[in-house]
Amino acid sequence: MRAPQVVPAPGLPERVTVYEVSPRDGLQNEQATVPTEVKAELIERLAGAGLGVIEATSFVRPDRVPQLADAERLMAGLKRREGVRYPVLVPNLRGLERALDLGVDEIAVFASATESFAKANLGRGVDDALAMYAPVVERARSEGLAVRAYVSMCFGDPWEGDVPIDQVVRVGRALVDQGATELSLGDTIGVGTPGHVTALLAAFGAAGIGAGRLAVHFHDTYGQALANTVAALQAGVTVVDAAAGGIGGCPFARSATGNLATEDLVWALHGMGVATGVDLPALVATSIWMAERLGRPSPSRVVRALAADG
Repeated sequence: MRAPQVVPAPGLPERVTVYEVSPRDGLQNEQATVPTEVKAELIERLAGAGLGVIEATSFVRPDRVPQLADAERLMAGLKRREGVRYPVLVPNLRGLERALDLGVDEIAVFASATESFAKANLGRGVDDALAMYAPVVERARSEGLAVRAYVSMCFGDPWEGDVPIDQVVRVGRALVDQGATELSLGDTIGVGTPGHVTALLAAFGAAGIGAGRLAVHFHDTYGQALANTVAALQAGVTVVDAAAGGIGGCPFARSATGNLATEDLVWALHGMGVATGVDLPALVATSIWMAERLGRPSPSRVVRALAADG
């Protein structure tokens, strides 16, 4: 299978952590129920391909995201590999308790930079959502868990349009002050551009939150995800969210299309001389396998090209 020619690019980190979100963010928007056994095999295949962080599921209410109603069953039967992290998303204290009962050692919470999306996704405004997460983060940290905080709609909102940078920083700052150990800045509808990425990261730095505490989560609606990722790496970010095969979206934002495909990300990074620890052929094989189970071709350009190349 063809590999990219390695021509190192200046100003990039030596290594990037790929935060794989396909089992949770990738599958949450699927209309047809994906069997628990398929999800478990997907996670096992991803770990076998060298992904060191795999967000496994969400302990959200089943009526809110029916696709993830099997969170307990999935986590109880998961074959965990040494050295692989399996974080889960929790929406509230009840979700955290469910996760703790299954021995989870890393969680994520999901906030919004905008009022409209907070109300659509969480049923409450930004400040009320932050207040809801404060005891969740506090309890998780008291149990020794790492806590990632997603901030969605950082670059644009389908209802509100442009999102002021200082508004995003305010929400992120509040989550860090609560105890979040990492912030993932999300372009939920994929409208961001590289200059915007650079400006947002600089604003976080000015607020005392350096690139070492930040991750980026780009959707590829307008074809900007890879360019935005490179801009983030040049600003010092070393954690990038992606979904194998480019699957995913958001059930609460109709404008959100697929995530940045992990294969497209890995091809670009390896070509620029940036290490990821990911076995690209094994990952491509995993995405082809998953696409067959979803009944449609993978949207990843690298998956399609390498599949055709043989």
